[in-house]
Amino acid sequence: MNVVLIFLAAIGAVIVWWLAGQRLMSKPWLETGIALPETDRQEPPSAPAVKIGLFVFLAVVGAIFSLSISAYFMRMAAGDWWATPVPRLLWANTVVLLLSSGALEWARREARHDRMDRLQLALAAAFALALLFLIGQIQAWRELVSAGYVLADNPANSFFYMLTGLHGLHILGGLAVLGRTTVRVFATDVPRDSLRLSVDLSAIYSHFMLAVWLLLFVLFAGWANDFVDLCRQLIS
Repeated sequence: MNVVLIFLAAIGAVIVWWLAGQRLMSKPWLETGIALPETDRQEPPSAPAVKIGLFVFLAVVGAIFSLSISAYFMRMAAGDWWATPVPRLLWANTVVLLLSSGALEWARREARHDRMDRLQLALAAAFALALLFLIGQIQAWRELVSAGYVLADNPANSFFYMLTGLHGLHILGGLAVLGRTTVRVFATDVPRDSLRLSVDLSAIYSHFMLAVWLLLFVLFAGWANDFVDLCRQLIS
């Protein structure tokens, strides 16, 4: 439960920080100063509505995963719980997702400098790596099923398949948007501002889903329990 609260607090802090940076929480009727002529005024850049919508959507997704993780912790205390082994392939999948997120951050930097050739390469690499992650997740499922860890065998298996499947569906949704952005970058008549925004949104979404996966991986590996026990010992 402590891990869930920390995760929710981190999501809220990021959203508040970003909104503050966009001056969406400012109160212009309380600001004083010398009024400038209309030609000298410089309006602060406002955040596109689609970016605001993305952050709201990510907050909802974070809440869903947080509630699922909270249920995981509560169900784990029951006597019929047997931990599901973590396939070694999940380690490789984690590295692949890290590389995909890094490729999108690279794409974001290239988009800002209008280096289209490098942007095309970065987006293609990010798309291929994210797709490889999904393929690796399906293969990890197949390994567990072959080893006898089926969905209805015990609650731990059910939670593992449910959480990884939910995360995979969100990655698949991000792939659809990323694929559209990758196709657009090869066109010559796409407005640069629109393209930069699409790349920026894809990068933000990818980084968020990477953070969610790292939290899930820590949970499945059993490190979250050790961390909570350590915090309790330090507090007591």
